[in-house]
Amino acid sequence: MLQVYLPIAEISVNLLVMLGLGAAVGFLSGMFGVGGGFLLTPLLMFSGIPPAIAVTTCANQIVASSVSGALVQWRRDNIDLKMGAVLIIGGLAGAVVGVWLVGALREAGQADLMISLSYVAFLGLIGGLMLAESIRAIQRARAGVPARPRKPGQHNWIHGLPFKMRFPRSRLYISAIPPLLIGALVGFLASFLGVGGGFVMVPALIYLLRMPTNIVIGTSLFQIIFITAIVTLLHATFNHTLDLVLAVLLIAGGVVGGHFGAQAGQKLKGEQLRLMLALIVLAVAIRILFDLVLPPDDLYSLTPLGTKL
Repeated sequence: MLQVYLPIAEISVNLLVMLGLGAAVGFLSGMFGVGGGFLLTPLLMFSGIPPAIAVTTCANQIVASSVSGALVQWRRDNIDLKMGAVLIIGGLAGAVVGVWLVGALREAGQADLMISLSYVAFLGLIGGLMLAESIRAIQRARAGVPARPRKPGQHNWIHGLPFKMRFPRSRLYISAIPPLLIGALVGFLASFLGVGGGFVMVPALIYLLRMPTNIVIGTSLFQIIFITAIVTLLHATFNHTLDLVLAVLLIAGGVVGGHFGAQAGQKLKGEQLRLMLALIVLAVAIRILFDLVLPPDDLYSLTPLGTKL
């Protein structure tokens, strides 16, 4: 049956299933410019992997899958390196906070529940917002109504913030504060939920900072590589929740999937990509919610005293 034993998770899994999960999530990473952990972490949890281990292992897998997609975007000159550097600085601060919080919740025995509840809340909110905006964009396109461009000199509240920087590749002159905060949020999500944070970063960079969509996808993949690498190192060092055997299986599939996903993403329009991503995000949130509210098959379980959940 091609079963493989995972020493940290302490369970056996099917080799082909794990390779397939890695390839599927890598494909999504390259297509949408997201890390794919928002899908992979719940899938691993559904497969019996403890949430804390799934979070760390997914962060490690995202590093590899994002590299493949980012290389494709690099060749197309779709990465804003200066914006990526600012996002990474903010992400480091958020990652440290998230790693500490996971460790504290594991000590209290509440990590599994809090991670699941957080997934339902974040994915439900982000997916709902993206779905509504995508439907409006598609309706405008079918009706032949062009998107309203910003008039020269028209700014939103972000342009009134201090510490402005120029980002020539994105043709922006804005405060460094919003990118730092966005990066910090993504770093926290990466360390607490095992996600690349692309489902937050992509719409934030497009709608808040007004970056071009093609530059957003490449820049998102670029910063995801560094943030998830930092998260993996911190979790492995302080929480000891990295299963290397599982990580290798997911990476092997993710590298291949990421390359094909980046190619496929070029064939779809921006609003179509956002609609597909929104539907996937909502589907995952609904599945996690059902697992939380439906009665389990076994109402009782025995756990040896002193064992961490």
